[in-house]
Amino acid sequence: MIKDFVSGSYKADPRKKVQSDTRTSWHTFMFVSHCRYKVFGKQSTIDACTRGFKELEAYGFEFGDIGFAGTHVHGMVNIPKKYSYQNAEIMLKNHSTQRIFLEKPNFIKLYPDKHFWSGYEHHQSVGVEMQAAKTYIKNQQKHHNVKVVDDVQKTLLTFTN
Repeated sequence: MIKDFVSGSYKADPRKKVQSDTRTSWHTFMFVSHCRYKVFGKQSTIDACTRGFKELEAYGFEFGDIGFAGTHVHGMVNIPKKYSYQNAEIMLKNHSTQRIFLEKPNFIKLYPDKHFWSGYEHHQSVGVEMQAAKTYIKNQQKHHNVKVVDDVQKTLLTFTN
């Protein structure tokens, strides 16, 4: 019987009883909304987009900070080795778009062709400058002077104490 051997840096996690990849491929990314519409002014839209990104954790993606700035989003993602950056970008945009249109059905009026993201994107690998990248991402609303409206519906338990 022949075993599969994979070169690289793998180690077994005794808690999970599986092998995990110890290499990282942290990237910062920036995606712009189509036509640069100011779609990230409401917390519900920000939450929907974030949930769309986080769906990819099931595929091995790991997320760091994500910052929204009115017309665009900055974030950090650790891309699993089996995905190229191009495939990861397609997956990130696809999942976030689907989640936004699912949770915000009125967006179809703004984007009848369902093209939520513009073709523009920026990404770069994060190396020793990880803390500087985190700080930049966290300060997006302040940097772009964006005020986010908290329109997330509260539960009844919030009002009773």
